[in-house]
Amino acid sequence: MTGIDYEVEYNNRARVPENPALIAGWAKDAAAYRDKHAPRTTSYGPSARNLIDFFAGDGQSPAGNNAPIVVFIHGGYWQSLDTSFFSHLAIGLNAHGIDVAIPGYDLCPQVSVADIIGQMRMATRELARLGRPLVISGHSAGGHLAGCMLATDWPALDASLPADLVIAAYSISGLFDLGPLVGTSINKALGLDQTTARAASPLLWPAPKHGRLDAVVGGNESAEYFRQSQTVVDVWGKAGIATRFGTVPGANHFTAIAPLADPESLMVSRLRELAAG
Repeated sequence: MTGIDYEVEYNNRARVPENPALIAGWAKDAAAYRDKHAPRTTSYGPSARNLIDFFAGDGQSPAGNNAPIVVFIHGGYWQSLDTSFFSHLAIGLNAHGIDVAIPGYDLCPQVSVADIIGQMRMATRELARLGRPLVISGHSAGGHLAGCMLATDWPALDASLPADLVIAAYSISGLFDLGPLVGTSINKALGLDQTTARAASPLLWPAPKHGRLDAVVGGNESAEYFRQSQTVVDVWGKAGIATRFGTVPGANHFTAIAPLADPESLMVSRLRELAAG
């Protein structure tokens, strides 16, 4: 017995009752950005949700045509939302000439978390065809998936891919050990047991051999979110990759991603550093 109420720790919609208004705001801001900065959308798989919205940076990238692409993977506990809620999060990086790709994926319970990891690997392989390094960011479930992509052995999946295809991951309020979710209401759609939760937990995989990891959490998030990010930073850091833990002061689980839409934010500045290598 841990004595931790995981339902309270991980049920973010209950912790932030104003979440419907915040999510509606995402949809409004995302639609407004698409209206004036339309993405190029490509398919990477057979599902209608296997699409990548590609938002080209404004003007010439400071690193030229071989500049890394920053990927943003959305959250929603692997069971809700889609890319249309998050287009505006490309604003900050686009303003600095950095291209941003936002991939979608199928949702639980129609697919499993393991299937979603596989779909994000498919999307990453599709982006690899552009011949540019990738910095993969993500929020909540997307932060989990960003960590999975950094920890993936790419040459083992496809001998044509470089080991350092993903040069960095930037996880915002990410989850790296899914075991605590098994006994919560969140798991109704996920259908995880302890075995499948372990298999989908990048913290329990061999640590990445290349790249960097930043794991940040909103300053007002639950203790479990702090623990998850601090633990992966500690474990992967001891294994030899560069890691950094940080907070978004005053932010809850839903507002922690807001700095991505601000070209002058510290979050955008850090992603620019990661993209610069």
